Amino acid sequence: MPERTGETAGRADRILDAAAELLVRHGYRKVTIEDIAQLAGIGKGTVYLHWRTKQQLFEAVLLRESIDYVEKLLDGLRRDPAMLLPHRFISESFLIVGDKPVLRALAEAYLERRQSRFADAFLHSQELLASERFYDLMTRHGLLRDDVPNMAYTLGATMTGFHLHEPENLMGVEVGMRAKAESLAHVVRHAFETPEPPGPEELATAAAEVVAVFEDLLPSYRSWIYAYDRTREPG
Repeated sequence: MPERTGETAGRADRILDAAAELLVRHGYRKVTIEDIAQLAGIGKGTVYLHWRTKQQLFEAVLLRESIDYVEKLLDGLRRDPAMLLPHRFISESFLIVGDKPVLRALAEAYLERRQSRFADAFLHSQELLASERFYDLMTRHGLLRDDVPNMAYTLGATMTGFHLHEPENLMGVEVGMRAKAESLAHVVRHAFETPEPPGPEELATAAAEVVAVFEDLLPSYRSWIYAYDRTREPG
């Protein structure tokens, strides 16, 4: 009798939970498929029924965590449309990601393996905030300047740099997450925002459109987690 979809999804979630736990505990490089299967209470071969490689499995872990943090952002926008002001939106995003040990561990793995295709897996987490629709919408509503070359790349590179840069490694100083978020907000406010922010009605309209953009994207991303396209290789 074929296994029901619900049972398959439940098993996939156990694998993802085990992979996430081991990632935080040991780091990407030290975790093996055998370790994940053992913690999930299944055979090694069963993992490969869902994901063909370790990288694909951890891409799914990463994407599941990314969806959760985007949903937190959307909840914030529904409560307070003024959170869409870029310096607030991006600094809040930074703090949510910083509070997720799985995303932090994957960022560390990216730093260790940045010359490999694992870079795509880490950067995949930013795709939900890098769609052309998002930046067009933000510019159209007067939230982002229209004179910054390659806005999606420039702002995305700024965000990624704040996530990955650890100043204590270079300068002997320690900067907490709140202080980093404040610095990021300052940079975004002065480098990317328009001089005069839109009014409350425009913000409410823009926030509703942003929520709709991401609500359109999330179902396909959820499907990808549990049904990896085996004809596609990342990178």
